[in-house]
Amino acid sequence: MRESGRADGTLRDVSESKDELSAADWRRTHTCGELRSERVGCKVTLNGWVDSRRDHGGIYFVDLRDRYGVTQVVLREEIADSIKLGPEYVLSVRGEVAARGESNRNEGLPTGDVELIAERVEVLSTSEVPPFEVLDDLDTAIETRLRYRYVDLRRGPLQRNLAHRSRFINAMRRAFEDEGFLEIETPILTRATPEGARDYLVPSRVHPGNFYALPQSPQIFKQILMVAGYDRYFQVARCFRDEDLRADRQPEFTQLDMEMSFVEEEDVWAVWERVLAHTFRESMDVEVTVPFARMRYAEAMERFGSDKPDRRFGMELVCVGEWAASSEFGVFRDTIAGGGRVMGLVVSGGAELSRKQIEALEVLAKDYGARGLAWWKPADDGGAGPLARFMNGDGAPLMEQMGATEGDLCVFVADRAAIVQRSLGELRVHLGRSRGLVGETSWEFLWVTHFPLFERDEESGGWTSSHHPFTAPEDWNLGGEGADLSSLASRSYDLVLNGWELGSGSVRIHRSDVQQRVFELLGITPAEQELKFGFLLEALAHGAPPHAGFAVGLDRIVALSLGLENLRDTLPFPKTTSAADLMCAAPSRVSAEQLGDVHIELDAAARAASDAAGAEA
Repeated sequence: MRESGRADGTLRDVSESKDELSAADWRRTHTCGELRSERVGCKVTLNGWVDSRRDHGGIYFVDLRDRYGVTQVVLREEIADSIKLGPEYVLSVRGEVAARGESNRNEGLPTGDVELIAERVEVLSTSEVPPFEVLDDLDTAIETRLRYRYVDLRRGPLQRNLAHRSRFINAMRRAFEDEGFLEIETPILTRATPEGARDYLVPSRVHPGNFYALPQSPQIFKQILMVAGYDRYFQVARCFRDEDLRADRQPEFTQLDMEMSFVEEEDVWAVWERVLAHTFRESMDVEVTVPFARMRYAEAMERFGSDKPDRRFGMELVCVGEWAASSEFGVFRDTIAGGGRVMGLVVSGGAELSRKQIEALEVLAKDYGARGLAWWKPADDGGAGPLARFMNGDGAPLMEQMGATEGDLCVFVADRAAIVQRSLGELRVHLGRSRGLVGETSWEFLWVTHFPLFERDEESGGWTSSHHPFTAPEDWNLGGEGADLSSLASRSYDLVLNGWELGSGSVRIHRSDVQQRVFELLGITPAEQELKFGFLLEALAHGAPPHAGFAVGLDRIVALSLGLENLRDTLPFPKTTSAADLMCAAPSRVSAEQLGDVHIELDAAARAASDAAGAEA
């Protein structure tokens, strides 16, 4: 009787006798990565793709490949002459396992001690000439790889990445189950509830003129589950955000989402630390240090210029406001007088950098808002560079304040605090990586806490939520009437790994009156509150427990665990940076009949754009 495969890809024998298989039975008994010396003399059937072919004067060799590995198949001349084989043909090969001679062993393959002497070969499927070779080390345009993703996915690195992703996520699932959490699915078709990014909208056929939204996160539903008494929830959730893409962002993504009742921040952090320690241990045999370090947002910005600091190297920001205020350099002095900041950082050994290289750093700082980058090569006698002439021949005081020595490079930015921190923070990361300061094998987890509750919207001038409007304030009274909203702290937190934000969470607002007040401060009128969030406010008024939660972006943490900075190679079917699927040509035009079904008519501009896109395709 045939039996199913095991999780590791090995297959159990399908019959009591190794010769009982029907000649018509092409189904595999073993994978292409399974055979070893102990199978010598056994009759087996392999299924797979033609990886390569070689003719050695009357004896033909075929490397047969599946996702488990490669096995060399030997075709005698009479079999080879009877069939036509091409690259990526799909075969079933029946034969006897034989030992390879000592001189013919392939040390580079786990199956390299054996080969399969073919007795029967059946072509299960032919293939057109593939657009590129299925090679681990492939130098092909990404657009071509995405267009033929089904061929690209046969490559070993991608198969290993996706297998790792499966192990990693399943280890997290088991860890949450061990912690007593229930996995509960929340809706994909829901209502638009603004959470900071644009929603993907889905028109309703049966409710003309109305739309569903694809969820940006399960946020509101998981809070309602807490109201309903499901005190430990988790979900591997698909989420959708219609926003500009980057290397670490896709329009649809997966996160592991959780929520807990009757807890505070420390309870959530403790669960995640245990879960991640278990996950890294089980899926990677890596031990991570717990508990994770903690740092307030304000400290992270002051020391590292980032709310996701990479702590694998030093080079921290230094405030030189006191020195700048009395400096002869007018730009520094005027910035301090105007309420701005002057900060710098030390590039150890950076005196070796040429003026051209330093100018490239200035361009980078300007990309992040700085008006310029002042620099100095320190020395006791005043040093060198544009700032040297303002030292009056004595560089020792600033050297001491900066912690610099001769042979270093000091760079400075003067501006508003936010611009100074951001530009120097980005410069710090660039220098840390380009100068080889980053320890690639370390796992530096960090909880960043106490983010501001609100921040100014630069376009409208109004207030927005730093995280989302359901985040609890540290002060449940919100500072009282006339409070300075910029000074209010939230009970939110991010988890950072090696300079990358893995996810965000917070203690939630469980009181309906406080939630309404936060909406008011965000400029959401009572009528808008009822329209957009009425069902949540109603739920909070029906006995909501204190609750808190967190979500990790699985695409990102899997990529980081593999040492990748781009999410693309951890996903089976990623989109491009323009949110396009090149394989199935999505998004695409639909017929007028389909648009009519959902009560939509394109305006002239949309029709013209659609027609132009169709013509290009």
